[in-house]
Formats: sequence, structure tokens, C-alpha cells
Amino acid sequence: MQNYMCGMGMYRGHFTGTGDPLAGSDQADNLILNLPLITHENQTRAQRTVRTQSGRPQTAVHSPHHNQFTTNMAALANATGGAAAEVDEKLYSRQLYVMGHEAQRRMMASRAVLIGMSGLGVEIAKNIILAGISSVSLCDPSPATSFDLGGNFYLKRCREWKGRAELVREKLAELNEYVKVDVANVGSLNDAVGLLNIIQGSSVVVVTIPLPTSLLCDINDKCRADGACFINTLATGVFGTVFCDFGESFVVSDKDGENPSTSQVETILTSNPATVKVLEDQGRHGLETGDRVTFSKVRGLDGMLDDSKATYEVNVTGPFTFELVGVDCSNCSEPASQGYITQVKTPVTMSFKTYREAIVDHGELMMSDFAKFDRPPLLHLAYRALAAYAESHDMEYPNPGDMTAANGVLELAKSMDDEKIINSSAAERIILHLASGSRSILSPMCATLGGIVGQEVLKACSGKFTPINGFFYFDADECLPDSPLPSAEVSPCGSRYDSNIAVFGREAQQNLLDLNYFLIGAGAIGCEMLKNWALMGVACGPKGKIHITDMDRIEKSNLSRQFLFRNSDINEFKSATAARAAQAMNKEMNITPYQEKVGPETEALFGDDFYDKLSGVCTALDNVEARLYVDQRCLFYHLPMLESGTLGTKGNTQVVIPHVTENYGATRDPPEKSIPVCTLKNFPNMIQHTLQWARDWFEGEFKQSAEDVNSYLSNPNYAATLSGQQNTKAETVMNIRKTLVDERPVSFEDCVVWARLQFEKLFNNQIRQLLFNFPEDQVTSTGAKFWSGSKRCPKPLIFNLEDKCDDANMRNHFDFIVSAANLRAQMFGIKGRNDERYFVEVLQNVIVPDFTPQDGVKIASTDAEAKDDTNAGTSGEMMESEVEAILEGLPKPGELAGFKLNPIEFDKDLDDHMLFVTACSNLRALNYSIPTEDTHRSRAIAGRIIPAIATTTALVTGLICLELYKIIGTSRKELKIDAYKNGFVNLAIPFMTLSEPTPPAKTKAIVKGQEWNWTAWDCVDMNIGDITLAEFIQYFEKEYNLDVSMISHGVSILFSFFANKQKVEERKKMKMSEVVTSITKKDFPPNQLFITFEIIANDMDTDEEVELPYVRYRFR
Repeated sequence: MQNYMCGMGMYRGHFTGTGDPLAGSDQADNLILNLPLITHENQTRAQRTVRTQSGRPQTAVHSPHHNQFTTNMAALANATGGAAAEVDEKLYSRQLYVMGHEAQRRMMASRAVLIGMSGLGVEIAKNIILAGISSVSLCDPSPATSFDLGGNFYLKRCREWKGRAELVREKLAELNEYVKVDVANVGSLNDAVGLLNIIQGSSVVVVTIPLPTSLLCDINDKCRADGACFINTLATGVFGTVFCDFGESFVVSDKDGENPSTSQVETILTSNPATVKVLEDQGRHGLETGDRVTFSKVRGLDGMLDDSKATYEVNVTGPFTFELVGVDCSNCSEPASQGYITQVKTPVTMSFKTYREAIVDHGELMMSDFAKFDRPPLLHLAYRALAAYAESHDMEYPNPGDMTAANGVLELAKSMDDEKIINSSAAERIILHLASGSRSILSPMCATLGGIVGQEVLKACSGKFTPINGFFYFDADECLPDSPLPSAEVSPCGSRYDSNIAVFGREAQQNLLDLNYFLIGAGAIGCEMLKNWALMGVACGPKGKIHITDMDRIEKSNLSRQFLFRNSDINEFKSATAARAAQAMNKEMNITPYQEKVGPETEALFGDDFYDKLSGVCTALDNVEARLYVDQRCLFYHLPMLESGTLGTKGNTQVVIPHVTENYGATRDPPEKSIPVCTLKNFPNMIQHTLQWARDWFEGEFKQSAEDVNSYLSNPNYAATLSGQQNTKAETVMNIRKTLVDERPVSFEDCVVWARLQFEKLFNNQIRQLLFNFPEDQVTSTGAKFWSGSKRCPKPLIFNLEDKCDDANMRNHFDFIVSAANLRAQMFGIKGRNDERYFVEVLQNVIVPDFTPQDGVKIASTDAEAKDDTNAGTSGEMMESEVEAILEGLPKPGELAGFKLNPIEFDKDLDDHMLFVTACSNLRALNYSIPTEDTHRSRAIAGRIIPAIATTTALVTGLICLELYKIIGTSRKELKIDAYKNGFVNLAIPFMTLSEPTPPAKTKAIVKGQEWNWTAWDCVDMNIGDITLAEFIQYFEKEYNLDVSMISHGVSILFSFFANKQKVEERKKMKMSEVVTSITKKDFPPNQLFITFEIIANDMDTDEEVELPYVRYRFR
């Protein structure tokens, strides 16, 4: 399975970055759902009127859980002066594209109670506090133990005089200033009454530590009575369990978080029922029979589908066609020719069993690994036996390596096994391992389950996404030896690594301490990885070392996911800050931060001598190109690579093991589709097109033009520089004259006038010229309408300062003028203004020249014509003498000494930049009758923002670190490929699948009569010193019986049978490194140890060509 980009990154395989990055965003907020959405007008009503999909009002009754939502929203409204709390879009920027504003507001009105603050409890607390729920009450008066240090990143040592909740409260509260974190007043976990009392007023209760089954049932019952959701979860060694009960009737507003299917109308026939055909070049409609859709901007059908709020049921008749059930269009005078179709997502209601019911009759169990289809029922039985054991031993689990106790758990399981689940030694092994390691609290398991359960808490608070219904079991028993290790190897010794030792033994722990790893990226995944490694002890021994690099600095939007950072760290380098935070968790960690990009340009730093000392590489990158480069480094140095990525609630992991699995780059996605030039310039039909056009205009007008002027002013030989830009030479000098002379402002008023004239040029004059060239009734040479299909006939806009668009409800005319004028002023170093009265006064006096469309203006109507125009450029229409005359007419640089423009680089996180791009895009969308978008959604599309949330990040890093346990070596067991797991998860559904990696592809070669099946991991490794070319050739004759006919290094041929004989003889006497430097004219960096060669050779006996891998030649 391919994967996708992390943290900021994009998907590969199932989900790609080429798609809309807004799956699970605010689209659902704007739908008319059969769900009682919370509003401050009716916070205390148990009933409200909602609109059904047919458009008729009806009365809907809240479920108990949504009554709790209503109560919480009312309390929040009262606290904020009667209005719903504002969402901090800067902080929750990436998360809002996952949850949406409405779900975020619900979370901000919810309270969670967490019982148990060991590793799993603090992990869940971290995730939901970062997500921004209103308040979290921590309950755990128990003192910390050395086992807790394996998973609780806010414990530095065991302090007997404070409970775990009190020890971590302050650090958790620092994660999010908007979230109240308190410690519940419960003196003991044996205080059943106290535990039941803290449930009141909560939205969800989560139990993360062992409690008696009867007490768990009582807590669950109390949650049911109070309308709160109940979650019970445990992490015991490499095994874990989750149970969810969200009540008898829990309403899910958005079951999967996917964007509603959208498509464009090609035709809607005047038939009964109406038959819709969508544009095939936009893809399949993606609908199913019974779905409901809305229409907008439909042309034709006598306006029958003009109501964009009305919904229609569909009957699918093909991948590009469907019928509108009950809609008779047979009396319409004309069919519809264009329009937009949007699927309406409908809520679903789920029913859950209580813990009391499910413990006896678990029903269907969610799978995580289909290679272990029989595992969930076995673990259900094992956990029942473990609970029974604990209840008879003062709620204490067996000590590590205590096989008497472990066998006691096994016997209890057998006594409960009515279905004969324990039918093999393999099943018994699982129960024994579970029992033996049950006290162990492993950071990767806490991260994995903490991500899953954290998202379940957010589902309970928001009603968004499908919860786990009942039990879910997870295990990573592939990490474990065939049988439990002896007590002497796993017994606790008061070390912070007791949890690791309890499961994997002391030898494995030492291997972790001695690791040398390169972590590339210190964003969300990088932070979570460092946290896990600090608790695992990675590179915390004298021989160990972590190198971490990231070029980026910390921004506010990072704080909702990258939990090692605080407000005070904003603008600091991520890598250095993350390194300090990790060392604060474990002062023994040896870590060196860098602020360098990993690529060919930094091989002087990250070169042969650097990689030669590494144990492996872990990527936390945000682009495929960098991943592919690192992948090649890992192939060359035979290093394992741990790869992971997220896209909203989706995540994936890939483990790359030398010679065992395929490398990351072995399978690649198709390249991202670009928008055709012709579509961008003249025929947009989607908001993505208009946003890209607006971004391009921003870059050209506010960045490129300023850079061109600065180049002219700073370069005495500017004319000579232009000689190499024949296609764009004339356009460049004309833009310089326009910016520096014709339209140069001296006051802010000039900037406002310029913005008004640009409006007229872009959204009126150019459209009128386009319609002059291609009138509305234009037909093609085949007689078809020119303006049909994906070509939408535009209309010019008339400037109106008060105009608002219907879809986004934005004042695009006004916003364009204000933002364009201020950006123009910024570029010229003029102070800007934003007061509306000033703009109104200035705009009243602007004289807009009349425009008359002209004959002879060429406008490309096809992609081929557009490309020809681009290649030809403006220079072809101007004489060289005219270009030189323009240059001569420009002010001389000496006349403008000290003058310099400020180029403006587009930044999606700057509101003034996004206001301009959104307004500019929406105005062009209005030209072409394309639905407009608000700034929030436009930011995601134009900025290519990847949705992200802390829960998914925690989960994927947990899965990756479980693979690291395997890489360091499992005691008394040699792992094969089926022990390693690649993972794919979607927390919204929820769905998880772990699968065996793909082995590397093999290439067959016959060497000395023997078959050699080599892979991308293989090379011909030569470590015999820096020998001569003649000795190199002789080496292959002697060792491989091969006659070498060609040797190359990169693009340089070093030796070939057809080369000049004299040169060949000269080179044969030279050392291989000297041959390379003599041809490439470049010296080797001092840290380079290897040279790679490609050879062509034939078998000396058969004269057949033998295909070989590259040669890795160590010359130092």
C-alpha cells in the first residue's frame, strides 16, 4: 500500500494530495441536516424544528446525548455573553478542515472526565486538550510507579506523596489556554460513590485503568442515566482494548468525514422522471440510489431547479447518469445544459450495548489485522480472565515473568471458554504473554490507543464521525518472543525503562539505548516520535544518538498538533525546540538538532560519514520529493526507514527493511494533474480554477513585478541579462515600465485608484473582450454550441461596493479593492488604510475609462493554442528596437538611488493575502456563474492545506514505534517479513488494517553459471581501496567472470570499448577516483567515502550481457 504525506503532507495510494484537501471540513456544517444542530436561540429546548431533506419542516426530538450538547452549548453561551464561542481559526486551522466549525463549537462546549492518569490516560488527555474541548477533569489519586514512566511523558520520577492526576495537571493545562483542566476530588479509586459523582455534567467519561467489572458497569449505567458517553480502554504490554457505549440512540451528523460527491451537469433532459447526465471529463458522479442531491447555477429547465436549497432523491442508472425520483420535467421548454450537483450528507442514528451486556455477548468485533481474524474473540476472553484475576488479587495484575500467575490467568480463561476459542498452543501463548506483560505501560501502545480513543472522545463531544460500536482489540504480538522471557530478564529494577524490560527484556532495552537514528522533520509526527523515543529510551545510552533536522520555525497553527511547542516558542526553530522538550522528558537522550534541508545540496553535512554511523532513518516529511531522496539514501546505505503520514483522520505507516521489504519509492502514484492553461485563462468551471488564477495574479502583480523592478535597479547589465529571455523579454520590460513609471503610486489614494481600475480590467473589460471574440450564441465548426459542457459563458461584473455573493456571503467587490490597494501600498512602502468611509470617498471620484472590445485580439480557445501563445510570448509581436526603446526610456538606476520595492510572497496564513485571493477568485467565479467560497475554504484550496488532527498523528507514530521494537531485534526469535506490518487507518469510519509489507522485486542474473536474484537493496560492494581502472576491470574478470565493456558515473562515461584507445590506456593507469575527477572536473567532498558506478558487462563464457546492480565503491 502506498502512503501519503505527513503532518502537512499528502496521501499516496488510497488518498492523494491531488484531491480536495477538505474531506471532513465545514461542508457538513452548511448542509441542512436532519440533526438538531445547537443554536443559542434555543439552547434549553428539548425539541426544535428542523428542515427535512424534502424541504418540509418537522419536529425533531433530541437524543439524550444531544440534550447534553444543548445544555453545554447554553452554558458556553452564557459564559460568552449569550453568543456561541468564537473558534480560534489561527490555532485550530488544520483541525477545522477535519472537524468543521460546528463540530468544533460542540467540542468547545463539552466536558470530559478521565479516570486514570497513567500512560494511556495522559495520552488521551493530551489529544483532546489539543483538540480544544471545553474542560477535562482528571481523576487518579494513585501514586506513580516505575511502570508509569514507560508511557506517561509528564512524569519524571515516582513521587509517592502525590497522585498521578495532580502530577500531570499543570503540564496538560499548558497545552491549550482555552481548555480548563482540573483534578476531581476523589480520594481513592476504591471510592465508588466519589467516582459516580464526578460523572454529572460530563459529555463523556473515559476509564483507562483497571477497575472492578461491577464498578465499570455502574459507571456505564450512570453515564447512560446522565446522557454521557462511556469509554473503557486499557493498554497492557503490546495488547490493548477499547469499549464504547454512546447510548441507545446516538446521532452521527457525518458518518465518514468525506466530502459530499460533486459533479457538473452536462444535460438534464425534459423527461419524466428528469434524467441527468454529468460531464464525463469531471469524473463519475459517485452517487448511490437513494442519495439526495442539490443543484445550483443550472441553466435551462425554465428555472425549475433554481432553488439551491431543495433536495432531490436520485436513482442511479450509470456512472455518469441518474434520474431524479418524482421530478417531472416533461413540460419544460428546454433541457438544462449546465449546473452543479452536490450530494447531501444525511445523519445516522446508532444504538450501543452497555458494558454489562457486551461483556457477555460482544457481538461483532472490529478487526485491525485480517491475518489474525480469530484474534479479537481470543483477546475478549483473555481480558475477561485478566480482570477476574485482578479482582481476586486486590486489582493487581501478574508481575512480569511470573509464569505461575500467568498460568493462573490462562486457567481462568479456559474455565470461561464456552466457545472453545483456546484450541491451540498459539492461543495459549497469546494469553500467557498478555498476562506476563500486563503491568507494562509502553509508550507506542499508549500512543496508538490514545489516538484511537482520543478521536472517540471527540466523536462523543461533537457527534461527528462513526464511533466504535462495542469492543475493539489491538495487539502487536509479532514484537514478542515465541514464549515469555524468564523472570530474571524481565523483572523490574526501579528503572524508568521497567515497562520496556517487562515485555522485551534487558538486552532489547540496551539495543534501544544504543540506537543512532536520523529523524527528518520536527512537525506533528516528529514531536510525537520524539516523545515516544524519550520514553522508550531510544538513543539514551552513551553510544546512542538522535539527529533531528527541520528548516521551519514554529507558527501558531502548529500548536494544536505539535504538542512539544508552546506560545512562547513561536518563531523559534522547530528542531531545536523539540530537542529541548524531548530532553526535558528524558535528560539522558542524546540529540543534536539541525536546521538544514535534507537533499543533494546538504550532502556535505549529511554525507557518507554521517549515514555510515546510523542505525536507521525515520521520516516526518511533508512532501514526496524529499521522501524519495531519503529513500535512495536508505537504499544506498542499507538502512531501515520508518515512514508515516496523515491526512485528517486517515493515516498510514510503512516499514522499510533492507533486503526484506520493498523500498518506499518502489511504487509511486501517478503525477498530479495540472489545470490546463486554456481553462485557467479563459474557461474556468470550478472554484479551484479561479483560486489558482487568483494566486497566479497575486504572484505576478505583487511579487514578480517587484522583483523585476529590483533586478533592473540593482543590475548594471540588466539588458544583457534579458537577452536569454527571448519569449518573455518584451513582457518583462513592459511590466517594469508599468510598475516603475506608468502606474507608480505616490500616495495610498493612488493605490485605491489602481485597485479600482484593475477591477474593471479583470472582471469587466476582459470578459467583454472574450464575449466579443466568442459571442454567447457562437457555434463550433461542427455546429455545436461553443459555450456548452465545461465552457461556461461569462458575464461582465458591474462594480458595486455593497454587493454580496449568495454562496459565501462576502463583499467581494469591496474586499478586492481594500486588499489590492493595501498590498500595492505595501509593495511600494506606502502606509495602508482599512476604514470603509475613506474608500467610499476615494472611489466616488475615480474616473474609469470607457472600454470598447477590439478586433484582432487573439484569445486561445484550446489548450494547444494557449501553449502556442505562451511559447511565443509577447516578444514575437514587438521589434527588438521597440524593446530597447522601452529600456532606454526607463529611469536610470542612478536616478532612483536607494529606491527598492518590497516583493510580497503569498502566504496562506496571512489574512490580508487570503482576503485578496478569496475576493479575486470569487469575482472571477461570479463572472462564470461558479459557486463562490468563503476565506476559510479558499485558504485550504489555494494554500493546499492538508487537514490534520493530533489523534491521527499520535496513532501513526505509535504504530511506527511498534515496528522499531521489531527492527532492534526480538529476543530468541528471528523475524520474517510477515512479522512486520504496514498500517492504514481511518479514525472517522473507524477502520484499521495492518498488512504484511511487499517484498522487493527481483532481477535475475547469471554470474559464473549461478543464478543471482538481486533486488534494489543489492549492489556490487567493493571495499578494496582506491584501485586503478585496469585493476577495476580485472576485478570483475576474476571475481565475476565478466568482460566489462562500459563504466559510467552519473552522466559521465569513464570507460567504453569504443572510446579513443590512447585515452583508455591513459585512464587505465589512473585510480578510479582520479578518473572521475579528471572527467567531471569536480573534487570529492572530504566526507565522501563512496563512488557509485554503473557497468555493462558480458559473461566471458557465453558472451551474454549480464544485468547487474550498481557498484558501490569505497575509495576512502
